[in-house]
Amino acid sequence: MTFSTTEFLETARRVIGIEAEGLKALAQSLDGSFATAVQVILAAKGRVIVSGMGKSGHVGRKITATLASTGTPAQFVHPAEASHGDLGMVTRDDVALVLSNSGETPELSDIVAHCKRFSIPLIGVAGRAGSTLLRQADVAIVLPQAAEACGTGVVPTTSTTMTLALGDALAVALMEHRKFTPEHFRTFHPGGKLGARLAKVGDLMHDDLPLVSQSTPMGDALLEISQKGFGVVGVTDGAGALVGVITDGDLRRHMEGLLSHTAAEVMTHAPRTIEPGALAEKAVAAMNERKITSLFVVAPDAGGVPCGILHIHDCLRAGVV
Repeated sequence: MTFSTTEFLETARRVIGIEAEGLKALAQSLDGSFATAVQVILAAKGRVIVSGMGKSGHVGRKITATLASTGTPAQFVHPAEASHGDLGMVTRDDVALVLSNSGETPELSDIVAHCKRFSIPLIGVAGRAGSTLLRQADVAIVLPQAAEACGTGVVPTTSTTMTLALGDALAVALMEHRKFTPEHFRTFHPGGKLGARLAKVGDLMHDDLPLVSQSTPMGDALLEISQKGFGVVGVTDGAGALVGVITDGDLRRHMEGLLSHTAAEVMTHAPRTIEPGALAEKAVAAMNERKITSLFVVAPDAGGVPCGILHIHDCLRAGVV
């Protein structure tokens, strides 16, 4: 039996369309229980303990990771393992977020009972308002009735998509309340492409600076350029503030009689600089705009005195493009 490309695409679009309708229904169904759940998590001194069985467990692990990476301490506890000792991970300072589409998952009974026994706030997420989980929960969030995208109604598809989206909504609501910034996000994502995009200039810059004074003969300035290896030298005034920069272009423009000049006579005045707290991505954009390969780094309160230098190769090696 063969299928055409058109049939495959029709299936894909149908599935995505059904799940999109489920997300619309979820957005419309949210009520005060969602806001209460956010407030309960904010009030907790400990972590968000996320638990779920089967597909709900897989979704729960992703929700846990999203919470943890956006400033809300979280830990996933498998319900079966909880019954064999892992309940000791759940403390009175924590809040539990328990997921179950049916709300009747038997493996969740021990973690639910543990929460009730020790007065641990329990946020339940399920698709049936009268289910055991939601009747036992301190905060009950009901997923709206929506068709599963499989067509048979037995494969968790739309229901897991809604649960995942609900977890994202909780994480973002908490993140916005805590005023979580890209700089905070960088702390939890130091590696990979995302970490590179959020790297700061201060993380990549060099502090062994190529610098000369305004009165330095160009012969000595050339030696400084060669020794430091950045292809550029900064020119400072008597107070150490950066007043100019000498690049390859400056050298070519003053080729005739170059060695008879001083650094002040050859330099380009008022060079572009960047702050150490700026994102490295911004530095790359500035270098591309000016068609230069290095930027001197000057802190805003340093009176123009440079504290570092950043080369385009440093950014490329770190994965910032």
